[in-house]
Amino acid sequence: MSPYELAVGLRYTRARKGSGRNSFISFIALISMAGIALGVAALIVVLSVMNGFQEELRNRILSVASHIEIRGYPDLQKPDAIAATAKKNPHVVATAPYVNGQAMLSSGDVNRGALLRGIVPADEANVADIGNHMVRGRLDSLTPGSFNIVLGAELARALGVRVGDSVVVITPQGTITPAGALPRLKSFTVSGVFEVGMYEFDSGLALVDLDDAEKLYRLNDPTGVRLKLDDMFLAPSVAADLARALPDDVEVRDWTRNHANFFRAVAIEKRVMFIILTLIVAVAAFNIVSAQVMAVTDKRADIAILRTLGAAPSSIMSIFIIQGALIGIIGTLIGVVGGVLLALNVETVVPFIEHTFHIQFLDKSVYYISDLPSQLEIPDVVTIAVIALVLALVATLYPSFRAARVNPAEALRYE
Repeated sequence: MSPYELAVGLRYTRARKGSGRNSFISFIALISMAGIALGVAALIVVLSVMNGFQEELRNRILSVASHIEIRGYPDLQKPDAIAATAKKNPHVVATAPYVNGQAMLSSGDVNRGALLRGIVPADEANVADIGNHMVRGRLDSLTPGSFNIVLGAELARALGVRVGDSVVVITPQGTITPAGALPRLKSFTVSGVFEVGMYEFDSGLALVDLDDAEKLYRLNDPTGVRLKLDDMFLAPSVAADLARALPDDVEVRDWTRNHANFFRAVAIEKRVMFIILTLIVAVAAFNIVSAQVMAVTDKRADIAILRTLGAAPSSIMSIFIIQGALIGIIGTLIGVVGGVLLALNVETVVPFIEHTFHIQFLDKSVYYISDLPSQLEIPDVVTIAVIALVLALVATLYPSFRAARVNPAEALRYE
C-alpha cells in the first residue's frame, strides 16, 4: 500500500465544506460508524454480564454445594474408608460426610417443604463456605444430641421463626403403629439463619447435626461424602478417576452434573445473545456498502483522472478499502472503549438507574441472582473487535471492486 493510496483514502473519508452530496455520504458513513460502535459496546456489556452471572451462579452454588459428592443408597457403607480413598487423589484437599433427606418443617399453622442436610460443622467448613453466610447464630451450634437446626433466611421468614424458636421436622419415613403408619416428628430449636443470596437455597435448605440427622432418618452411616478440590474445573476428570477407584455400588457426581441445567442455560443464553448482537454489528457494518457505493458513484471523475495518470485498478481498490476500513476501525475503537468502561461499571450504573426510576430489574423472588454482576473477559473483547473489523472490511470489498472497474473514458465522457 503506497502513501498516496493512504492519503487519498483518508481525504475521501472527510467531506468538503459546502458540498451537500459529499456531506450526505459522510453522514451515512458516520451513522455506520455509530452503529458499529453501539453494536460492539452492547456485545461487550452483554457478554460481560453473562460471564458475571455464570461466575456468580457458580460461586453461590458452591458456597452451599461441593465440588464432588460420593453417594450411597440409602447410606454410604464404610464412609471413612471411601473418604480415605478419595484423599489419595492429589486434587482432593478436604472431605466431609453428610446426610440428605426430604422433610416438612412446621411452625404453628405454616408448613414448608425443605431439603434437610446433616453435617459436621467443622468438616463442612472445609468443603463449603456456608458458615461465612450466617446472618444470625453460628453454624457450630449444631452439635450431636442438641437437635438444633439452621435455616435459610427465606425459609425462616416463611415459617415466621427466629433464633431460639422451635420448628417441628416431619420426615417421610413413617413409624408403624397398631393404628397404621404415622410420620416421624421431631422438634428442633432454631440456632441460626444463613443467607447465600440464592433463592433456591435460602428458601429450601435446612442444616442439622450429622448424628441428629442419622437418628431422624434411622441411618447407620452418612448418605455420602462431599469433596473439595484444589481446582473446581478439574471436577469432571477427578470424578471419573474416583468412579473407577471406588466400589460399583456408590455414585460419584461432580458439581457440573448436579447443577448442569443452570450452567447449560447460561451458556446457551450467552451464545444466543452473542449471535443476535453480532447480527446488529453486521447490519451496521454493511451500511458501509451503501455509503461506499454512493462514494464510488460520486468520485467516478476522480477515479478516471487517477487512472489516466497511471493508477492501477488495485490502487483504486485500495483507496476505497482504506476509506471503508477506517470507518470500521474508528467505530470498533469507540465501541470497545465505551463497552469496556460500561462493563466495568455495571454494578454502579444499574443501581443508580434503579434508584432514579424506582424500578428493579431482577426480583430476587423470581431470579436466582437479584444483582446484575459483570465480569469483563479480555478474550471476549478481542473476539468482538476482530469480528467487527472483519465485517467492516468485507463490506468494503464490493464497492472497492466496483471502483476498480470504472472505465476512464466512460466516466469522463460527460464531464
